[in-house]
Amino acid sequence: MPLFGKKKRDSDSTSQTLVDGDTDGVSAGHSPTANGGSPASPAGGGNGTATDPHSKNVPKPKLVFHCQQAQGSPTGIISGFSNIKELYLKIAEGDNTQPSEILFCTLNTHKVDMARLLGGQIGLDDFIFVHRRGQPKEVEVLKGEDSLGLTITDNGAGLAFIKRIKEGSLMDRIGFVQVGDHIERIDERSMVNCRHYEVAKALKEIKKGDTFTLRLVEPLKAGFSHIGPRSGAGAAGGPAKKGGLGSGKETLRLRSKGPATVEQAPDNVIQAAVDKINALLESYMGINDSELATQIWELGCERPNPHEFVTAIGDSDLDAFGFTEDFLFDIWGAIGDARAGRLPAKDHAARTDL
Repeated sequence: MPLFGKKKRDSDSTSQTLVDGDTDGVSAGHSPTANGGSPASPAGGGNGTATDPHSKNVPKPKLVFHCQQAQGSPTGIISGFSNIKELYLKIAEGDNTQPSEILFCTLNTHKVDMARLLGGQIGLDDFIFVHRRGQPKEVEVLKGEDSLGLTITDNGAGLAFIKRIKEGSLMDRIGFVQVGDHIERIDERSMVNCRHYEVAKALKEIKKGDTFTLRLVEPLKAGFSHIGPRSGAGAAGGPAKKGGLGSGKETLRLRSKGPATVEQAPDNVIQAAVDKINALLESYMGINDSELATQIWELGCERPNPHEFVTAIGDSDLDAFGFTEDFLFDIWGAIGDARAGRLPAKDHAARTDL
């Protein structure tokens, strides 16, 4: 049965198996019971027998996450992924569709809430909502101002979309363009498989006074706004755990290269630094990417001087972004401010230059 079944659930049934069998990707799971009870946790062994807790060969527990389509669906259980592309593939396998149908995911809300966007980290008790491709639309825009007022991000799997629209900006006044819209094409140039900075650059390069056409794809509208995660549900289907899990203390860190790892959630100093770096990314490049900001912080936090920081950027994959000297100088200043405790806990102030 597909992970996100299209048939209505039987209200008389106490549970519903969404996936037959147990694979490394989409694990066998159950939807919430009709009376709000907890679904069964995934079995630890293939034959259903208990594993000796004192055995040296006891496997580590598999991390699993609840998942629903944002427009409404039964609940699925997802596991066996190390990055965003693999996550989308697992979701698509359960739904008998293609990963390219997924625009983005949000955590713990079915709404198009960019503050809850799934990025490089997932809390171990987070509930994943999948936003799929909806209605395509086109809008003709006269670039009458230098700035369009857009902030662009991407889903890490080849689709860029609008994360913010500056209030009172040119695009805000158009009204037809919405947060969450995927930018599929600019005039005749496809933006599919382009990173956010490439889309932002293409928009910036449009001359003031020129008219261009945006082809957008909006997220599929939610049909069942009442559907949501059960209160107190843990990542593995049981009750919420006290302590680290569910309290923001531990997260699953997804990387474009290498395996996913469970890490402590960023402390206030690190989060303030990442927020500030992200604000600078918005200001200079018109993009928003918390994972990129985290990578920049990790490259710079241990460097003793700006020269070594710039060298580290140049020797890494981040060199492809073509950061300017002014940008890197401001980034180094933000890193220094964070280490000295001069940044507020949350600093989201930024301007958009698109």
